[in-house]
Amino acid sequence: QVQLVESGGGSVQAGGSLRLSCAASGYPYLNDCMGWFRQAPGKEREGVADIYIGGGTTYYADSVKGRFTISQDNAKNTLYLQMNSLKPEDTAMYSCAAGRKRWYGGRWNCDYGYWGQGTQVTVSS
Repeated sequence: QVQLVESGGGSVQAGGSLRLSCAASGYPYLNDCMGWFRQAPGKEREGVADIYIGGGTTYYADSVKGRFTISQDNAKNTLYLQMNSLKPEDTAMYSCAAGRKRWYGGRWNCDYGYWGQGTQVTVSS
C-alpha cells in the first residue's frame, strides 16, 4: 500500500548537519502522520520526531529538541529531517514511518503501519 525509502544519511563530524529524506509511494495519502525513528547498536529504537498532517503539529524527543526539525512536502510526498549540531550520540540507523493519527492522552499519536529500511547516520568526534 505504501512504500517508504530513506536517503541522505552519511558520515559527518560533530557539529555538522545532514538532511534526511523519506520518499513515499503507493498510496501515501491514506496516511496522516509520519515520523522518524533511530536505533543504535545495543539500544532500543527511539522515536525522534513526528508530524501530524492537517494541523502541522510536531513532536520531538527531548534529546533532539532545538537541533532537529521535521517537515514534509506533500506535493512531493516526501518527509524530511533536518539535523543540525550533530553529536556522536546521534549515530544510529534512521528510519521513517507512516500511519494514522489518533487523539488520546491529550495529544495526537500516530499508529505506525509502514516502515522504511533506514539510512545510516554516523557522527564522529
